Amino acid sequence: MPIKSITSLDIEGLKVITPQVFGDSRGYFKEHYVMREYREAGIETNFIQDNVSKSTKSVLRGLHFQINFPQAKLVSVLSGAVYDLALDLREGSPSFGEHYGLILSEENHKQFYIPEGFAHGFCVLSDTAIFSYKCSDYYHPNDEGGIYFNDPKLNILWPDTGENYILSDKDKLWPSLDDYLKNKLHG
Repeated sequence: MPIKSITSLDIEGLKVITPQVFGDSRGYFKEHYVMREYREAGIETNFIQDNVSKSTKSVLRGLHFQINFPQAKLVSVLSGAVYDLALDLREGSPSFGEHYGLILSEENHKQFYIPEGFAHGFCVLSDTAIFSYKCSDYYHPNDEGGIYFNDPKLNILWPDTGENYILSDKDKLWPSLDDYLKNKLHG
C-alpha cells in the first residue's frame, strides 16, 4: 500500500498524505500516486494534468486559483522544501477565509490534498525546490484569480527565509480578500 497515513484537517476537505517510503543505503523508492489507493482513502478526484515547477529560495508563488474552472490539487515536493498553504474560498463554507499551511519536503515526503474552491500558494525554504502539482482540470490562462499573499486580514504567518520574498509582477498585484469579494459582487 503506497499510503502510510492520511490525516483529515480541521478545514473540511484538506488532507495530508504520507506515502510509504522504502529506503536503504542506495536511496529510496515510493509509489507517488496509485489511483485505487487514493480512492479507497476518500480522494476520488480525477487528476488530468501534472505540473512541475522549479523555484529558488524565497520565491513565493500565490495565492492562486481558477475562477470558473476550479482545480483540486495534490501537491508535493520532489526536491528541497517549501511552506505550502491553502486558503478556503468556498462560498458558504464554515471555514471561509481560513487557511492551513505546512512544510512539504523531499525528506518528509508529505503530500497535501487541496479540493476545489481553495486558493493555493507556497514559499521556497531551500536553495531550490522542485514542486509537483496533480490537477483535476486543465489550466485556463484567462481564468486566473488570486488573493494578495500578505493580506493583513488573513493573518498568514509566512516563514522568514532570511531574504525578501521574490514575487512575480502578477502576484504583487492580486487584491485583498475583501477587495476580491467586492469586485466579485459588483463585477
